[in-house]
Amino acid sequence: MHNSPNTASLLGRQALLFPLCLVLFEFATYIGNDMIQPGMLAVVANFNAGEEWVPTSMTAYLAGGMFLQWLLGPLSDRRGRRPVMLSGVIFFIITCLAILFVQNIEQFMVMRFLQGISLCFIGAVGYAAIQESFEESVCIKITAMMANVALIAPLLGPLAGAALIHVAPWQLMFVIFAGLAAIALWGLWKSMPETASRLGEPFSMPSLLRDYKHVLKNRQFVCGALAIGFASLPLLTWIAQSPVILISGEGLSTYDYGMLQVPIFGALIVGNVTLARLTGKRTVEYLIKLGAGPMVVGLLIAAAATMVSSHAYLWMTAGLSLYAFGIGVANAGLYRLTLFSSDMSKGTVSAAMGVISMMIFTLGIELAKVAYVEGGAGMFNMFNLLSGLSWLALVVFFLRSRQVVMSPNGVI
Repeated sequence: MHNSPNTASLLGRQALLFPLCLVLFEFATYIGNDMIQPGMLAVVANFNAGEEWVPTSMTAYLAGGMFLQWLLGPLSDRRGRRPVMLSGVIFFIITCLAILFVQNIEQFMVMRFLQGISLCFIGAVGYAAIQESFEESVCIKITAMMANVALIAPLLGPLAGAALIHVAPWQLMFVIFAGLAAIALWGLWKSMPETASRLGEPFSMPSLLRDYKHVLKNRQFVCGALAIGFASLPLLTWIAQSPVILISGEGLSTYDYGMLQVPIFGALIVGNVTLARLTGKRTVEYLIKLGAGPMVVGLLIAAAATMVSSHAYLWMTAGLSLYAFGIGVANAGLYRLTLFSSDMSKGTVSAAMGVISMMIFTLGIELAKVAYVEGGAGMFNMFNLLSGLSWLALVVFFLRSRQVVMSPNGVI
């Protein structure tokens, strides 16, 4: 197995520009979901479709994000991170502009799926290059602060989308997304280093299957990857379903809907800032444990409040805010430990993580939709609580297996 080169010293002036441009593209893809969600009510009205299509927009987007992860990570290992990443940004720009010409809701969803494919490039290629470029404590700080920039999307996206839909057609949003991605494309072309460790190796399906078999036989990795998926699932179900819960269900205005996103995503940013401040002072394992309490307790508050009263949306917001703070503290460290729990090249490992997470997101959002339709906000939040408890059980196993591997008598 080849070791990735330590390119941090080689980046020079590009050390800051590369992560900034990557996070700008990440921001464009995230806001491509968060900004359109409040506008989905206008989209379905435009195409004379039912409200059940509203969360399906996000499902299609995330399904696209799962579609090519398995291929792009190993491909970038052998053909280079840089050309694969740049191709992904160009593809996103093209699909954002192509959606302007759709004629019905089915075509709209197909284009959403194609746009979602761009998410594959961020985790399997872009973040793999970040992880290979910096040592652990520096990398966790960088990814935590990058997450704060990316989180402006779900923080401002619902507000901006709700405001824009009143003064302009929904199609304008996709022109904005394409413009942001075009700026990121220029910056990545100028600054992205090449960190792939297996350049020039032959690329074939048998070798690809061998690599994935090696990764997936690692139980510690599988538990970590599943945990990462379950950790973020309640946040994504909220983004997907909250327009229906708050606007259609509670009769709130789009402005009120947007304002209720602020404490949740604001808490997530505070959690990431807390992580950045504590990284280097505390172990990564400690930070994961520190985030566990707020995550589970917050989901418990949201579930208990809405089981008592299905209209307790303020308590639900408070509980999800506490959960969001916890995930901000815990998730970047868990991602790092999971990525390096396998000795396989990081493009392949990152792709496997992405596929597992996206499968959980895609299925989970649809199951959360069913839970809300069948049982209202109470069942919706009970589903999220089960996701949180699944995360907790997986993390306990992950950390215990990590201690066995690292112990003097453990077998690596």
